Amino acid sequence: MVCQGCGAPVVDGVHFCSRCGAQVVAAQPMYAAYPQPPVPTVVPRVQRNLQTLGILWCVFGAYRVISGLMGMFFLKVFAFHSFAYDWPFNHQHVFGQPWTGALLPIVAAYTVVTAGLAVFVGYSLLTRRPWGRTFAIIVAVLTLLKPLFGTALGIYTLWVLAPSTSGLEYDAIADRS
Repeated sequence: MVCQGCGAPVVDGVHFCSRCGAQVVAAQPMYAAYPQPPVPTVVPRVQRNLQTLGILWCVFGAYRVISGLMGMFFLKVFAFHSFAYDWPFNHQHVFGQPWTGALLPIVAAYTVVTAGLAVFVGYSLLTRRPWGRTFAIIVAVLTLLKPLFGTALGIYTLWVLAPSTSGLEYDAIADRS
């Protein structure tokens, strides 16, 4: 502290200046009466988006099942012009070409594989598996080719999980048990 009368240095706790005898008053800064603004907390990108990303992958898996069933339905209607009680593996080719009957199991297998991958990615992200980030990036790149929803989900997944800093964040919150 400094004496307000003569400017001489004064030891803390002394009430009078030893040089001029003036009363020393501890100066309070003017801004001390105002509360400090709160420091904004920034939640890291992976932690902020991981739950949403896992849920979206599970929803995308359900979407893949529904779109695959619709694809098999329309293939059946347009190829065979009828329905049979053993649909979708009907071997009666009254209408349509014989090769169109082979498409139904292919569409069914493709639907099961893509929906299974999507649900498995969602599960791995929701349960914070250590390998979930790598698996999600691989499936996101493959899903970029699926127009509209697949492309949007693939871009969102790569935006959240692909940067190297995201790898460090994911490793910090991954379930290592």
